[in-house]
Amino acid sequence: MNMGSARRRLFASTMIGGLALTAAFAAQPAAAQTSSAAVAKPANDVEEVVVTGSRIHQAATDTPAPVETVTQQDMTDRGFFTAGQALNDLTSMVPAQPLSTGPGVASGTGQTFPNLFNLGAGRTLTLVDGRRYVSSATPVTGGGSGAGSGVDTNLVPVGLIDHVDVVQAGGAAVYGSDAIAGVVNYVLKQNFQGVEMDAQSSITSRNDYPENSIRVTAGHNFFDGKGNVALDVEWSKSDPLSNDSRPTSDLSRSTSGTTQILNSRFYEFSTNGVIFSIPAPTPACGGANCFLRLNGVPQQFSADGSSLIAYNPGVNPTTGGTALIPPFATGGDGFPLKDLSGLVSGVERWSANLLTHYDVTDHMKLSGSLLFGSTRGDDPQGSQGFSQTILNTPASGAGYLTFTKANPFLNAAEIASLTAASPSFGAGAPLFLSKDFVDLLPSQDFITTTDSYRFLVALDGDFNRFNRDFYYSLSYTYGQVNSKQQGWAVNNANFKNAINATTNAAGQIVCAINKVSLVDPSCAPINPFGSNTASSGAGTYVSVPVGYSYENQQDDFLASLGGDIFDVPAGKLKFSVAYEHRVESQDFNPAAANLLGLTGSGVPTPATSGRYYTNEYSGELLLPVLGEGFNLPGFKTVELSAQYRFVDNSIAGTEDVWGLGLRWEVVPGFSLRASRSRNFRAPTLYQLFAPTSTALAGGVQDPCDSRFVNAGTNPAVRAQNCLALFTANPLFGTGSAGTAPVGASAAARLAGFQDTAVNFSTALVTSGGNQTLQNEVSDTTTYGFVFQPKWVPGRLTVVADYISVDLQNGLTSFTPTNFSQACFDAPGANGATCGFFTRDSVGNIATAVSTTYNAASLRYKGETIDATYSFPVEWIVSADKLGNIELALEATHNETLKQTVQGVVTELVDTVGTTGLPEPRWQVRGDVRYIRGPLRVTYEAFYLPSALAVPGANTANNAQPFIDSNLRQDISASYDFGRIQVRAGVHNFTDEMPSYPTLSYGDIIGRQYFVGLKARY
Repeated sequence: MNMGSARRRLFASTMIGGLALTAAFAAQPAAAQTSSAAVAKPANDVEEVVVTGSRIHQAATDTPAPVETVTQQDMTDRGFFTAGQALNDLTSMVPAQPLSTGPGVASGTGQTFPNLFNLGAGRTLTLVDGRRYVSSATPVTGGGSGAGSGVDTNLVPVGLIDHVDVVQAGGAAVYGSDAIAGVVNYVLKQNFQGVEMDAQSSITSRNDYPENSIRVTAGHNFFDGKGNVALDVEWSKSDPLSNDSRPTSDLSRSTSGTTQILNSRFYEFSTNGVIFSIPAPTPACGGANCFLRLNGVPQQFSADGSSLIAYNPGVNPTTGGTALIPPFATGGDGFPLKDLSGLVSGVERWSANLLTHYDVTDHMKLSGSLLFGSTRGDDPQGSQGFSQTILNTPASGAGYLTFTKANPFLNAAEIASLTAASPSFGAGAPLFLSKDFVDLLPSQDFITTTDSYRFLVALDGDFNRFNRDFYYSLSYTYGQVNSKQQGWAVNNANFKNAINATTNAAGQIVCAINKVSLVDPSCAPINPFGSNTASSGAGTYVSVPVGYSYENQQDDFLASLGGDIFDVPAGKLKFSVAYEHRVESQDFNPAAANLLGLTGSGVPTPATSGRYYTNEYSGELLLPVLGEGFNLPGFKTVELSAQYRFVDNSIAGTEDVWGLGLRWEVVPGFSLRASRSRNFRAPTLYQLFAPTSTALAGGVQDPCDSRFVNAGTNPAVRAQNCLALFTANPLFGTGSAGTAPVGASAAARLAGFQDTAVNFSTALVTSGGNQTLQNEVSDTTTYGFVFQPKWVPGRLTVVADYISVDLQNGLTSFTPTNFSQACFDAPGANGATCGFFTRDSVGNIATAVSTTYNAASLRYKGETIDATYSFPVEWIVSADKLGNIELALEATHNETLKQTVQGVVTELVDTVGTTGLPEPRWQVRGDVRYIRGPLRVTYEAFYLPSALAVPGANTANNAQPFIDSNLRQDISASYDFGRIQVRAGVHNFTDEMPSYPTLSYGDIIGRQYFVGLKARY
């Protein structure tokens, strides 16, 4: 063995150990962030191209700002068939999944949007070949800092994707609004030839969640290679999952303060119907709950509605006793919390992409594309049933039902039992029924369908004038998204008719309105007693389609001119100027039932529309200071870049944004880079023009409620402000069962206060758009290095960058909870957010507002690191032609993500949160790939460290304050036989579930086997 071989083997084994150990034990403070394709381009590649992040044609070398690249090969190696799956695998992205984040939380529309650094999906701009794509964000996903103008990754066809560039932080000076966290640019293939067919199928080890995909891609050159046409058509489908399909979600877990509640059930109602003597959910009957009791035992109706049976309400999760406090008990016969929502929404997608271009001359190219995408998202429990319970008032549209012995669906035995339990019932007094109707609606599903169309025509060319090379581009893009969400709800008026049953002269049970004469022939009476006892006719009569439809349209004209200005000693001073005119419009139309206010709280939802246009002027300069033989020791190449953009938005006004960049190649194989930029995001049409409506609502987490007064990011200030409020209002915290009496101290009243708006629909909430919104603006700084030493055996690349984003005037979705908590978490509780809610005479939140607000500032700091190393196996094993090994480490270190509202600072880093948007301090992915000719084997490990459940969590205020680390591991292999390529693999082969008790901090799907086939002709 010669010394050179020994040295290479020693170095290779050292690199294997270092990268593999770092990937496996990523909790150690290493570096952060990579993709196998995220290596800098070879230094000797001088072909001038358009790189993501600039419109100047330049050598495809390193850029001043960090750019991550995912290739088609990366997707194939990992068994990904959607763009979203590939983006989720980047450590700088927050994984986007159609997933419920907890019991009772809807699994959603099925849409997924890129979200860099957890700054909000609306702050990541999506492009296709450097041009904008019409937003597919729905009114559900498009508010606040959510999806904004985002593009659903399911709508992007992958068959003609060459690679995906992800610019990390900034980009607005080149591309305009929304490029704050960064840019996702799908770069398409330009000269695809032949036919390629691809199919993949997968199933989990639990024999559920099948995923199937089929794709056909075809292309052909014509006119001696002057033109090309390519078509890609693809389909994929995944089924929904219910909460009982996975161990953690099946627990039906909730919390009350520091108490964990398993098998959480609403003791206030069941599907059979729970009977109450007084419609009060609290222990208002002599310290006990007001169940109708027969021989001391609470009663409900039997499943068939023919008799009374014992009702087990469960036990108090805090005391273990029988006095129950809303909304949950542990165990019993109540309605399971987990049944309020599905776990994962099913998604079916169709897409097609037609690309063509023709070289009119050697210096002019005409191109066009037509892209179509269609998705269908299925939230299996979107309607959450139809409940009429004591948790709500009758005015809310979800209140309890009153019944007497005159109800014709009661038999004699039931009347006798009810009278024995409540003698006044036998005399005609009412009792109260609390239940969830599972038999009225034709389906619990909410279906969201989205169709996206994008048409592009472009003329690109180049010419020479004054001994200078110039190039130009003219393009027009039209995009349109049509989306519709439809589910089912109960028509209030028809339900009122149907529930009011009586007998006619013939002794038939009919709707009371039809007792004497046939007023409404469609009305079928509802039997409210038991489960699944309503007739199909009754269900048809009361059910009505609900939902909405919307249309987004985008017209975009873009013209650019670039080229060389003059020669400088180190090369050519290059420029690019551009003009962009864009028109955005949106029409929102609620379903007829929503428009008329026929369901729920009875509040109409108006139709709305909006439109704006923008004129934008931009320019760039690229100045080589040193290079091409004009250099100094330690300064092989120095390039400076500058960008400027002026934006004139017809609604949001004007904005000036800019960018500066530096690339400094110190010596061959080692470069430094830095950038500084100012970026912005304009308010979206839905944020501006969302329809205004007012309705009773619950779920308001009042910071002065005794369950939350010691929580939050500033618990001492919150408690002090609430005590001052109760001191100034001597009736606050009195007036209902379990509260302090009038005259009690402020501290005593605060200690027992529970706001009714937390669990009941008692707050009158006005929601809608905000036409006073302004642009949000950020200042971004990045700096880092690229290390590609040629003296290291094999191929080693290390790329590291520091990223800082300071955002002001942030467009933030504020709910009543956000407004009230921002108010009381700030010293003095007298800020602007305190004016968005009021209280009633005993302290409950009575009115509130939900809207988008220029309220928050965000400050992000972090680092990303990519390291790749490849070498031949023969360096380790004494044999020839055994292939190559590639090692890769990608990590993102989130140093800080601070949100400031009214001076109150919340640190989000090192927390998991409750909305499915975790912000761990580290995210690390390690890859090991073996390549030998047509064989490729890939191992991947994705690591998330331990973190806090929510900001400020501790054992004094949270039932599970600390969330464990999580490690997902995948393995896959492919073999290329020439025309046929086969692949197979296992995602999450250790079946690692998300860290308890979360549903999203890890992989909820579990172990999943896949097999795929690709045929080329």
